[in-house]
Amino acid sequence: MKKGQVSWITGASSGIGEAVAQLLATDGHKLILSARRRDELDRVKALCLQAGASDEDVYVLVLDMTDFDVMAQKVQEAQSQFGRIDFLFNNAGISQRSLCVDSELHTYRTLFEVDVFGQIALTKLVLPIMLAQGSGHLSVTASVAGKVGVPYRTGYCAAKHAMMGFFDALRAEVARENIYVSTVTPGFIRTNISNKALNGDGSEFGKMDQDIQAGMDVHQAASKIVKGWKKGKPEIAVGKGMEMHALWIKRFFPKLLQKIVARKAAPV
Repeated sequence: MKKGQVSWITGASSGIGEAVAQLLATDGHKLILSARRRDELDRVKALCLQAGASDEDVYVLVLDMTDFDVMAQKVQEAQSQFGRIDFLFNNAGISQRSLCVDSELHTYRTLFEVDVFGQIALTKLVLPIMLAQGSGHLSVTASVAGKVGVPYRTGYCAAKHAMMGFFDALRAEVARENIYVSTVTPGFIRTNISNKALNGDGSEFGKMDQDIQAGMDVHQAASKIVKGWKKGKPEIAVGKGMEMHALWIKRFFPKLLQKIVARKAAPV
């Protein structure tokens, strides 16, 4: 990653996407900011301008990750804006806060449409552009939940496991094409992800988890993520809590981890 590159961030209207956008603006990237809410994207653009970006180098592109019918048109618009796409950060996503027995099938479908198929669809459209350029970098926000199954997140864990598998396989496919693929694996980061998470019926959870509230500051997390990209790390684990230990406990002491996560199955 270097100054002047064209970087496209989805889920740029809040949280990790917003914080990463400000850092890349400081580094001199040309930015494409995408999410569903134009007003929030305009707010983030203003922050990027304050961080040192020029107005013509930050483009707001409203994008619903489940609107597959217009996605090809959106990709063409993104490419036309700066003539290329060097970096795509698939960061859009939603979480879940409900037991499996209380979760309706349409809620699981929503999670997969946004967190899995939306990311795959956009990546498939951007990949040929990068292949034609002879270079590029694709990244996705996965999660510790993409490696460790935890209560009240069955659909979210399934979606993030899927993303870990998809992008690990894609990395192998494009390894000789000068295209980098990296997965970002956050633990608890202080964002509004739990507020926007889905209940079993698809409604918003609407409150902050204690774990999220005590999580890593989002700007600190963004700094670690960007440093990981610059170092070419294939996987970037970021967080400060006990959940980060789960990544190695699962490998060496899987039964112990099962006991630990089972204790978490108390009312949220």
